[in-house]
Amino acid sequence: MAQSVRPVAVVGSMRIPFCRIFTNYADIGNLEMLTAAVKALVEKYNLKGEILGDVVAGAVMKHSRDWSMAREAVLSSGLNVHTPAHNSDRACGTSLSTAAEIAARIAIGEIDSGIAGGVDTASDVPIVFGRHFQQILLKSSRGKSFGQRIAPWLGFRPWIDLKPHLPSVTESRTGLDMGRSCELMAQEWNLTQKEQDELAYQSHMKAAAAWKEGFYNDLVTPFHGATTDNNVRPDTTLEKLAKLKPAFDKKSGKGTLTAGNSTPLSDGASAVLLASEDWAKAHGLPVLAYLTHTATAAVDFAGLQGPREGLLMAPTYAVPKMLDKAGLKLQDFDFYEIHEAFAAQVLCTLKAWESADYCRTKLGRKEPLGSIDRAKLNVKGGSVALAHPFGATGGRIVGALAKILAQKGKGRGLISICTGGGMGVTAILER
Repeated sequence: MAQSVRPVAVVGSMRIPFCRIFTNYADIGNLEMLTAAVKALVEKYNLKGEILGDVVAGAVMKHSRDWSMAREAVLSSGLNVHTPAHNSDRACGTSLSTAAEIAARIAIGEIDSGIAGGVDTASDVPIVFGRHFQQILLKSSRGKSFGQRIAPWLGFRPWIDLKPHLPSVTESRTGLDMGRSCELMAQEWNLTQKEQDELAYQSHMKAAAAWKEGFYNDLVTPFHGATTDNNVRPDTTLEKLAKLKPAFDKKSGKGTLTAGNSTPLSDGASAVLLASEDWAKAHGLPVLAYLTHTATAAVDFAGLQGPREGLLMAPTYAVPKMLDKAGLKLQDFDFYEIHEAFAAQVLCTLKAWESADYCRTKLGRKEPLGSIDRAKLNVKGGSVALAHPFGATGGRIVGALAKILAQKGKGRGLISICTGGGMGVTAILER
């Protein structure tokens, strides 16, 4: 039996300040940060004791102890303990993907309300030992006699086995980290450092202005000594940015990605409350905006079935797919929230949409998608300034864009997020 699709309301959001690695949250883990964001959301919208349809949240860098992180956050949030929860992650697109999941389930009537969240720590990362040492421990633990338990240790090599293995954002298929991968994109699209620095500068100026005007005051809750995002640099200049050296490609002489036009490693958490219109009305809660469309896509960044594509170019595929379903053009938006993993990623994406050749050969389109009005891009700052805790960025963007649309009174916003693994997650918010 066919059923109607219900509008999905973005009621509101909360997050903790995003902080650079090894600063305010140096000794704080994912669970503590996620709990703080969810609890702040519960308190903001008077949800204490409420049973929600589901809570979905995830993280990229996490310990094995975080296997039930979302549920544990619920149990400490003030929500009714009968509220279910589960973990879900999609690299940098994690909390936009969790929002998409909650929204889809509200739309079909499975649930009436839910929280989408995300968190990440670059400070409290899991540090493990190699597989050889792991196998020694496991074989020893399975031994039934003293001899069987001690035998595996005869192969123990402390100078090798006790060397810790640190996590990284390196793609196993290519051996390249995200920065080096984006360097290749920047070179393919002939980007200069000056172009990237200009976008980074605007990101900091817009973020600083947004904080100064109080835009983020009711979206961010103080946590562990932090009251604002501590990566925002209101005093930066194009001259200062120009002096920075390449951070990833340091030898070829072609490197243009610097610490100034790239996101820093950082810690933080976000949470977004989504609901049906009836649920929001019954609880006396506002509707800031509606989440109307989402899409995901992936690229062949490892060259498994053809030429290698740029690791962070998948949004160039996801956005037009979403626009077609929505019956919209790229220019039909009042605001564009394009995640600034690197300034170069944003510029490569915009150039690709402007390129007739790329749109024809890669996207199968007769005409290019065209240009956007840059004045409408990341109007309250982007990830280069505000920072990028991997799993939390989507929630930050959804919450901020919903508020922007509510303040305007009407309008439409596009969200585009690139992710590790060569994927892209996109969404449309409307009011």
